[in-house]
Amino acid sequence: MHTDQFGLAGDDYTPDPETDSTAIVDGFFDHIAAARPDLPADLVAEMRSQLKELEAANADRIVDEPARYNLRMTLALVVAYRALRSRLGRDEAIALVRAAFVEPLGDLVRESTLAMLDTAEDPFAAMVAVSKVREEQAFGAGFTFARPADDEHRYHVDIVRCFYHEVLVAHSAPELTPVMCEFDANWIGAIDPPAHRFRFDRATTIGLGGSHCPFYFERT
Repeated sequence: MHTDQFGLAGDDYTPDPETDSTAIVDGFFDHIAAARPDLPADLVAEMRSQLKELEAANADRIVDEPARYNLRMTLALVVAYRALRSRLGRDEAIALVRAAFVEPLGDLVRESTLAMLDTAEDPFAAMVAVSKVREEQAFGAGFTFARPADDEHRYHVDIVRCFYHEVLVAHSAPELTPVMCEFDANWIGAIDPPAHRFRFDRATTIGLGGSHCPFYFERT
C-alpha cells in the first residue's frame, strides 16, 4: 500500500511551497555532501551562504509567494553548479546537481502520487485537479499557462513561460533547466495507463529546446 506523504488525495489538497521547497533544497545540499565526501568540508556551507546572498540579490523576481520558493530552488542549482563546475568539470557537475535535485524526494513523490491515483474513484479527474491547484498555488505568476483542451476526456496545458528557465538563463546556466524538468519524472513514473485509465505525454520542454512544455493528460 502506498503512502500519500504530500496529502494529494481528497478535495482539500493545498500545496505548501515553503515546506516542499525547504525539503528539496535541504535534500539537495545533503545529497551533494554525502555523494562527494572528497570535496572541501565547508563547501556545502559556503553554498548555503551564497544561496542566501543570491536570493537577496534577486528579490525583484519574487512576483508572488510561489515565486519566492521557486526562486530559492532554482538558485540552489546555480550556486552548487558554480562551485562544482570549477572542481569537477561541466558534465560531472551537471550530473551531480541533477542527482541531488531529483533523487532525494523521488520515492516520496512517486509513492504519494500512486496513493492518490490508486485510491481515486476517477484517477484522471484527481490528477487534473492536483495539476490545476499546483499551477496556481505552487507555480504561480512566474509561469504562464495555456490550456488548448480542458474537458471530461482531455486536459492539455502548455507552459509557455517558465520561471525556472528565465532565472537560469539570467545566471548563465540554461543547461540546468532540464534538471528541473527531470524532477517531474518522479510523479510521471507513477502513472500506469492501464490501471489509472489515462495517459500522460510531454513530448518536449523549454529546457530541451521546445517553444513550450506540453503537459497532456488524456483518458484511455
